[in-house]
Amino acid sequence: MSTISVIIPTWNREATISAAINSALCQTYPITEVLVCDDGSDDNTKQIVEEIIKNDSRVKWIEGVRAGLPAVPRNRGLKASIGEWIAFLDSDDEWLPGKIQKQMTLLGATSNKATCTNAFRYISSSQNEGPYFDLKINEISFRQLIKTNYVICSSAIISRSLIPVVNEFPEDKIFKAIEDYFFWLKVATQTNFAYMNEPCLKYYDIPSNSIRKDGDANSQRNIIFNEWIKWSSVNTKTINKEDILAVAEEVKKMNDFGKRKLISNIRRIFK
Repeated sequence: MSTISVIIPTWNREATISAAINSALCQTYPITEVLVCDDGSDDNTKQIVEEIIKNDSRVKWIEGVRAGLPAVPRNRGLKASIGEWIAFLDSDDEWLPGKIQKQMTLLGATSNKATCTNAFRYISSSQNEGPYFDLKINEISFRQLIKTNYVICSSAIISRSLIPVVNEFPEDKIFKAIEDYFFWLKVATQTNFAYMNEPCLKYYDIPSNSIRKDGDANSQRNIIFNEWIKWSSVNTKTINKEDILAVAEEVKKMNDFGKRKLISNIRRIFK
C-alpha cells in the first residue's frame, strides 16, 4: 500500500480547519500524514490543530510567518512530506470518505502519475450548487489544461517522482490566485491527470473568502503562458515540443500587448 502525505495550507481558518483535517483522517484508504502548513494565523487555528494532534499523531503543525500566498505554505509542506504520493487539500474544503481509495485504485489501473476529480461546489456553507464540472473524459492532458484549469486543487494527487522536474509552486506575487494552475501545467508536461467526473469532495467557493475574486482572466493567462515558456525553455529535455507549439496556438488567440513577446520567446526555444 502506497504512503500518502496530505498538505493543507491554512491561514485563520478556525471555523473550517477541523472539518478539513477530519475529512482526511477518515479516509477509507490509510493516510500516512496530514501536514497543516500555517501562513501566520493569529486566530485559534493552531490551538484547534494541536487538540487534534493529541488524538492522532499523523497530524503535524508546520509553523510559518504570514506570506499571503498559498504557494508558500504548500511548498513548506512539500519539503516536509515523506509520502510516495502527495495529496492537496485546502483548509476550507472537505473530502468525501472514499476519495483517496477511488483515486488510488484509478492510478493503479493506469500509468498516470497524477489524478484529480470533480467536486460538489458550495457557494455558501450550506448551498450545494451541484458538480463543478461536467467532463465526460477519463484523462486531462496538457492540451486540454491550457484551455481551462480543470484541476481543482483539493482533488489533486501527484507522485513524488514528479517533484525533481516540476519543483514547487511559484511564490512570486504575480502568481497570487493562479499558482496552482501554473503548477498543474508543469505536472501535465510529464503525465496526464487520471480524471474522475464523480464529485469526491466539497469545494467551498465562497466569493467573500476567495483569494481569486479580483483576478482578470486574460492578464492571468498572459502571466501563466509567459512564465511557463520561461520554465519550459530550461526544461526542454523533459518537455514534448508539441506541447510548446500548443501553447503558441493559444497565445495567437490572445488580444494582448504581451502576445508578440510570448511568441518571440517560443520561437527562441526552437533555435
